[in-house]
Amino acid sequence: MASTGVLPFVRGIDLTGNDFKGSFPAQMQDMTGLRWLRLSSTGLEKLPAALGKLNKLEDLTLVRNQLQSLGNELANLPSLHMVNCRYNKLTDAGVPKKLFGLQDLSIVDLSHNNLREVPPELENAKSVLVLNLSHNEIEMIPNQLFINLTEVVYVDFSNNNLEMLPPQMRRLTSLETLILDNNPLIHAQLRQLPVLTALQTLHMRNTQRTLTNFPTSLDTLINLQDVDLSDNALQRVPEALYKLSSLKRLNLSDNEITELSLMIDVWVKLETLNLSRNKLKALPTSIHKLTSLRKLYLNVNLLDFEGIPANIGKLHNLEIFSAAKNNLEMIPEGLCRCGKLKKLILNNNRLITLPDILHLLPSLETVDVRENPDLVMPPKPTELQKGNEYYNIDFSLNTQLQLAGAAPVPSTGNTPPTKSDPVARKLRLRRRRDGQESEKVLKGMRDVAKDKAQGKTGKGQDEEKEPVKPKRWDENLRRPHLDYSEIFEEDVGQIPGISCWEIENFLPNLVEEGLIGKFYEGDCYIILKTFIDDTSSLSWNIWYWIGEKATLDKKACAAIHAVNLRNLLGANCRSIRQDMNDEDDEFLNLFDNGVSYIEGGRTVSGFFTVEDYEYEAKMYRATGTQSVHMERVPNSPDTLDKRHVFLLDAGMRLFIWTGKKSNLVTRTKSRLIAEKINKNERKGNAEIEVFPHGQETMEFWKLIGGPPANMSIKETSKVIELPHPKLYRVGLGKGYLELPQVHIPGHRLVSSLLETKCVYILDCISDVFVWIGKKSTRLVRAAALKLSQELHAMIPRPKYTSITRCLEGTEPQIFKTKFIGWDDVIPVDYTRTAESVIRRGADMKVIMERDKMQTDLSALFMPRQPTMPAGEAEQLMADWNEDLDGMESFVLEGKKFVRLPDEELGLFHSGDCYVFLCRYWVPVELPEGEEDMDEEDLPEDEYKCIVYFWQGRHASNMGWLTFTFSLQKKFEALFGDKLEVVRQQQQQENLKFLSHFKRKFIIRIGKRPSRAGSPGQVQPVTKKPTTEFFQLRANGSLIATRCVQLLKPDASLLNSCFTYILMVPFDSDDLKGICYVWVGSKADHSEAQIAEEIAYRMYKDNYTIQMINEGEEPENFFWVGIGGKKPYDKDSEFMNFARLFRCSNEKGYFAVSEKCADFCQDDLADDDVMILDNGEQVFLWVGKKTSDVEIKLAFKSAQVYIQHIRNKQPERPRKLLLAMKYKENRKFTKCFHGWGKYKEVPK
Repeated sequence: MASTGVLPFVRGIDLTGNDFKGSFPAQMQDMTGLRWLRLSSTGLEKLPAALGKLNKLEDLTLVRNQLQSLGNELANLPSLHMVNCRYNKLTDAGVPKKLFGLQDLSIVDLSHNNLREVPPELENAKSVLVLNLSHNEIEMIPNQLFINLTEVVYVDFSNNNLEMLPPQMRRLTSLETLILDNNPLIHAQLRQLPVLTALQTLHMRNTQRTLTNFPTSLDTLINLQDVDLSDNALQRVPEALYKLSSLKRLNLSDNEITELSLMIDVWVKLETLNLSRNKLKALPTSIHKLTSLRKLYLNVNLLDFEGIPANIGKLHNLEIFSAAKNNLEMIPEGLCRCGKLKKLILNNNRLITLPDILHLLPSLETVDVRENPDLVMPPKPTELQKGNEYYNIDFSLNTQLQLAGAAPVPSTGNTPPTKSDPVARKLRLRRRRDGQESEKVLKGMRDVAKDKAQGKTGKGQDEEKEPVKPKRWDENLRRPHLDYSEIFEEDVGQIPGISCWEIENFLPNLVEEGLIGKFYEGDCYIILKTFIDDTSSLSWNIWYWIGEKATLDKKACAAIHAVNLRNLLGANCRSIRQDMNDEDDEFLNLFDNGVSYIEGGRTVSGFFTVEDYEYEAKMYRATGTQSVHMERVPNSPDTLDKRHVFLLDAGMRLFIWTGKKSNLVTRTKSRLIAEKINKNERKGNAEIEVFPHGQETMEFWKLIGGPPANMSIKETSKVIELPHPKLYRVGLGKGYLELPQVHIPGHRLVSSLLETKCVYILDCISDVFVWIGKKSTRLVRAAALKLSQELHAMIPRPKYTSITRCLEGTEPQIFKTKFIGWDDVIPVDYTRTAESVIRRGADMKVIMERDKMQTDLSALFMPRQPTMPAGEAEQLMADWNEDLDGMESFVLEGKKFVRLPDEELGLFHSGDCYVFLCRYWVPVELPEGEEDMDEEDLPEDEYKCIVYFWQGRHASNMGWLTFTFSLQKKFEALFGDKLEVVRQQQQQENLKFLSHFKRKFIIRIGKRPSRAGSPGQVQPVTKKPTTEFFQLRANGSLIATRCVQLLKPDASLLNSCFTYILMVPFDSDDLKGICYVWVGSKADHSEAQIAEEIAYRMYKDNYTIQMINEGEEPENFFWVGIGGKKPYDKDSEFMNFARLFRCSNEKGYFAVSEKCADFCQDDLADDDVMILDNGEQVFLWVGKKTSDVEIKLAFKSAQVYIQHIRNKQPERPRKLLLAMKYKENRKFTKCFHGWGKYKEVPK
């Protein structure tokens, strides 16, 4: 690429982030006017020789490289002011001695290197103002260093191994900043400090300061504003600090300070005070005098409520109050009177409540009260509760109670009687009197208007003269004085005959007489007929003829110049248009030989000819799913990869190639990008072709250089690392150019970085874009284009890289994909149609007030379903079993249903499907008057058949399909319309079905073991027996009693109110194991008896059955088999309060419904939000597919429910907790019988 000639005018350039490990750009030596240069993070291992030729260079930044030596190049730069070499590998020998001989050197930064001593020649750099040698391994500062460096302003020796400071530091009378953090200054007495009168910042963190080695007086440091003495084991604040009235920032954290003196009232200018990680028990009462204090940090101390003064509210400028990990039970109400408070950090305390006025702080943004288990947040004042904050729904308790038909909560306070206001009474009387007078005035005005309409007021007065009528609009028109001498000749229209002009390049040209009447299809003509009228005067007729294929400029100019010709002649005729093939007879009669048409055009159009744009074929690789990134790649078949999607832009043809292993989201979004390119950049004329790997077209292969030799696409395992983009802002001054980089937070480009007044260069290595703002100047645009060419040649990049010019507002889609969130989608409310505006109005506030969103929260206010009494449950079971005539059971084995053995009746497996055919007698209802008939004459009872299909939690739906197409059809053929099919899921059975098993309903985990000779069954390999653990529990009714196997034996799952069965297997042929029936101390005796019967049924062969009461467990087998002793619940109070609500939008509006008392884990819907109340906590359970709308509305509903329960059960306050799916705690899962793994739906 040819040189643009702009490099000598470049005054500064930032090349940070580019890779110069291999070679350094030779163009740098052409930048003879360079003043500042930044080469951070470029991988340099040594300084390039080209830097030694930049004689005008003043500032050089070499941060984060691999430099071990600076060489001698820097010593040849006479104008060098600043050297910044942070984060390198410089050693003592790598710092040249001649560097410090430069007269103008004022800033030296050699921090974060491997220096073991201060460079010996540094004492000769008399002009140094800033010296940073931090984060090295320096052990001593030479005494002679500060003999000549008397003008230094900033010194940083932090994070070294210094033990003392040279006494010559007292010569630094101009020193403003001294940083000595993390140095073992054992022998430093800091006697030099009082002499440093200009000092403003003093940092001595972790420097082993004590009260004895710290100066006793710092009165001379009247400018000191920032002091850091943290991590020094100070037992109290040094007395010298109490005399520094100019302090603004003070850090005393990580010490052993036990108290503060009342003398802190001297710090009237203090803005930040950090006393964290000390032993403070109280703050002095004089703290209220620190009126400028904005940030106060008191974390990890011993503060309690009494330790914070009540007058702290006088700190009107306080913005941050952080007192985490203290002993606070409450905070003073005065703290909530700090009107500018933004952050209140009180986590890990003993808070019980907070002041009510906390909600009134206008600027409060963050309140952190985590890890305060006894905290009860104060209710928000009524006037601050925004009812329709969430989707125009009023979630206040009274409103929801009224909607549910319940009585609103009565007000706790008595309403004071209203007092009469005498001033308001006088105002009301005055308004009433003024209103009567206004009526009189209006009546008089109406009478006057009525009389005037009847003509009463005009009598006796002189009639007004009739006004003069104005001129018509066309009478005021004046013909403009225009000069037509350059368009038509002077004698035009003076001789009778026919004249003709053709339009060429916007102007009329006179046509030869022999060519008149011969018209080209692509031209336009003006025809003038001059004749003598009856008054012997010249008269004219003017026509303009339009060719069928004439261009737009010829048509317009023919009409315009026909009017100009009429104005030149002063003719009164009209200029008449004649179209090709549509001429009138008068026009055709002008030509003796008629009109003839000639193909083509004789004249040239005045418009520029638009040539077809030749597009360069470019191929891009699409990566990412959330936001697709398009990276330019070479047009080669070797580039294709099965894991990615590729976009080939060939102008009017856009090809999308999808690899077999590419992501579906990336494919879809790549197609969307192609659609946007076609719409915005190709005017919708391009064709988009999408084809997968193996269905490529020959045109696609031709554009990328032909198909691969073996017709196979490789799959690389290399992880693609996208290059970080670099954004340069072009600067233009008087005779110079600058190219600084724009800081990109997190290497994530956003469109807000681009300012309309500027011009930017975006370097993506494989793409270079020049973005031109609308308000940028012409010179900056021209300079940016030339600088982009130089930058393109300067940085190593692929050969196929091109430069693209982008105008603000018309950026190409590939450019937009480099930015995060640059989306052209315009938010449109499609519900706001013209018809809806007419019908409902345009004011959205009025519409929102009128159209309240429908909700149904009535289930939250209904009483809990009562537990069925034991006698009623037993009677109900007896009645249902009496009606049962017979029950046949089947189980799915392989692909067919077989009869279930009698000994397995009531034993279910979560991985299987069962079918039960039940025949019920239905008594016949007799008509009235026939109840006394003889038994022989009574009609026989009818029967009804119900087929119960039971599906385990881990069973697939294939069992239901098999039943539908096989067994169900047989039953329907046998019983006809007397058959009813009921499908039931595990632990969601109805009570009538459960009653047939007489409280002995057993559910095992896994599949039913196959029997010998079973059809379609493969005999499984005998597995080693494992410990089995069951819980017997009834939910809501004795009928709903189940014995469910738990996922794993764990002592924490025990409860004193229930009965459990534990089977511990033995490795013996004689005795298979021992079975314990564990009876809790508060368990029901009937459940214990049922559990014993179930145990004898399940483990009847070669097992020992043992009944044990709580507290009598044997150590050998029971606790070992259950995994060791662990704490467990001693009561089941939650069984009396447990309620489960479902929050859903499936009805078209938000509604809350309650599950029955016999709820289970499968009732937790993954696409909804559930509310669980266990009597102590209210859990908001959120599924993985829940929408944000449901989460917000369910959260507000849970708050309303807690307010309602607080009024109904004030003795049992609830806390609102969050439970995410797969992350539930024991307090949540204990409410569900047989909690285990979720039932996963196949994707």
